[in-house]
Amino acid sequence: MTVHIHDQYYMDLALQWASAIEGQTQPNPKVGAVIVKDGEIVGIGTHLKAGGPHAEVHALAMAGEKAKGATVYVTLEPCSHYGRTPPCAEALMKAGVAKVVIATLDPNPLVAGRGAAMLRDAGVEVVTGVCEQQSNLMNEVFNKFITTGMPFVTLKTAMTLDGKIATETGSSRWITGDEARQEVHQMRHTNQAILVGVETVRKDDPQLTIRLPQGGNNPIRIVLDSTLRTPLDAKVVRDGEAETWIYTTTTAAEETAKVQALEKRGVKVISLPVEDGERGIPIPQMLTHLGSQKISSLLVEGGARVNASFLKEMAVDKIVSYIAPKLVGGEHAPTPIGGFGVQEMDQAIRLTRMTYRQVGEDLRIEGYPEWRE
Repeated sequence: MTVHIHDQYYMDLALQWASAIEGQTQPNPKVGAVIVKDGEIVGIGTHLKAGGPHAEVHALAMAGEKAKGATVYVTLEPCSHYGRTPPCAEALMKAGVAKVVIATLDPNPLVAGRGAAMLRDAGVEVVTGVCEQQSNLMNEVFNKFITTGMPFVTLKTAMTLDGKIATETGSSRWITGDEARQEVHQMRHTNQAILVGVETVRKDDPQLTIRLPQGGNNPIRIVLDSTLRTPLDAKVVRDGEAETWIYTTTTAAEETAKVQALEKRGVKVISLPVEDGERGIPIPQMLTHLGSQKISSLLVEGGARVNASFLKEMAVDKIVSYIAPKLVGGEHAPTPIGGFGVQEMDQAIRLTRMTYRQVGEDLRIEGYPEWRE
């Protein structure tokens, strides 16, 4: 497909508007729309939050009568069904637009090409695939959740150049610099939930909240605690800054006094069955439950054991690792991934679609695990 320069220009603008709302729309996708007539931008809009008007509706409201005969650039196929809002494809048809340029079709089974078909049947010219790759990357969370019902999992680590997440004595503050830590807070803002293990809670007593100058959305705090050892005076239990969910086992949940004490402080305790001989929280069942609660994105900031458990279950979609220009040494200093690991180098988990950039003094590496059965 030949993409005209002006089509890419206006679609890039729509993508910028959609990206600016990072973290506000989940579990809905990020969508931007630009309306152009006679070489002039007459309407522009973005989807601000789930349940609110879609990007096309905002752009049409701005364009008014100028929408008639105009070209609409939208980063995701206009919806064709009645949900919490009316179908956008229908709104575009009523406005009398002449052409709709779409970055990518909607993977939502309720749409999946029907919106584009509705427009074509009404005599509207439809072009698809302009900046498709950028649109899909921007909505990687939505694309997974809407097709599988499971959250998109990002595993974040921070380590020294020699691969340590703490010294032998357990000292870990701070590995990375201010700039990298600010980026991590932005990542928390864009994820619906953040997860750690109970050992992190007991040793570090983290808040797991957003501390950005402009504020942000605090994610739900998830603690994996198979034996209910979370202290009642831990910040995630007592500070009330964000919701806290503790996943434990049905056996541990029989300790009703501890469960009641946690629930009295507003903590949600979820118990999962564990097979005989198994230790820890079953990651697949935990993720399934999160998905059933409409949690579409999860940021894992665990220690070596938690990280290993996610990788063992092939339950990681993306890895973000910060490497600080520091050396601490120590034969027994912990590394980001624990467990038994692989036995041969050719069994190593490979990352694809790699990106690298400097953040302050630190290096940020991002990639996607290539899972092999």
